[in-house]
Amino acid sequence: MPSAIFPYKKIFFAFFLLLNGMVLSSKSQAQGNPPRVIDPNFNGWLSYSGDHNLSGNWGLHAEFVMRRYKLYKHPMQVMPRVGVNYNIGKNIMLTLGYAYVHTYPYGEFPASDDFPEHRSYQQFFFKGNVASLFFQHRYRIEQRWIKHAGRKDFLYTNRFRYNLRASHPFKGTTIDPKEFYVAAANEVFINAGKNVANNIFDQNRASLLFGYRYTKELAFELGYLNQIVAQRNGFRFEHNHTLMAGITFNFDFPARTIDNEPAPAPAPTEN
Repeated sequence: MPSAIFPYKKIFFAFFLLLNGMVLSSKSQAQGNPPRVIDPNFNGWLSYSGDHNLSGNWGLHAEFVMRRYKLYKHPMQVMPRVGVNYNIGKNIMLTLGYAYVHTYPYGEFPASDDFPEHRSYQQFFFKGNVASLFFQHRYRIEQRWIKHAGRKDFLYTNRFRYNLRASHPFKGTTIDPKEFYVAAANEVFINAGKNVANNIFDQNRASLLFGYRYTKELAFELGYLNQIVAQRNGFRFEHNHTLMAGITFNFDFPARTIDNEPAPAPAPTEN
């Protein structure tokens, strides 16, 4: 019988394994480059996301992310994202979508001006559990059109992303309404294509979050994200310490027609 006692050691051991993998991946990129320049920043991210069933297996994804530099003092990025979902079963979902990203100058080595990005993406998501530990896997392929500051044309690149998230209730074996939970996540980003500059490795995000599931459809999360970003010059790396706050609201328009129990969505670590 699964223990109702909260398994702190398991959660934090998994989190530090993910964080260690992030550091090793980042260090491997430094070989052969000029001495690394570290740009530490302190940011704040706010996000809303929701998956909404429409009819049968089809649904919509809606998301908005606002990122600020120096916690919430200066603009950093804004990103609306939409998508069309297809639920293969209660634990597997495919998504095809579009995002617009607008980036502002920030950090000790800011861009000369703000710049836009258009992005299409394809996503495979599935979830499962081992006893009272709930896992979510997200694989995403992105096609990016970026107009960097000072450029006249958009630059096209591809990017691959993998996100692993584990969550656990503070009591009991399931994350039910009116209950708190904790989640650890890690996501790695890999560049691909002929326009990749000096880094195949793009970035890594490791996070630890505390959540409250208010209802079956609505959840709130607050936590810390450690983000390492490799800039295009190959030797400058951002180390971003980030306070995150997110809302997930998975309401449906008609009555649900498939057994697809909503659960806390992946941590709001989108880009």
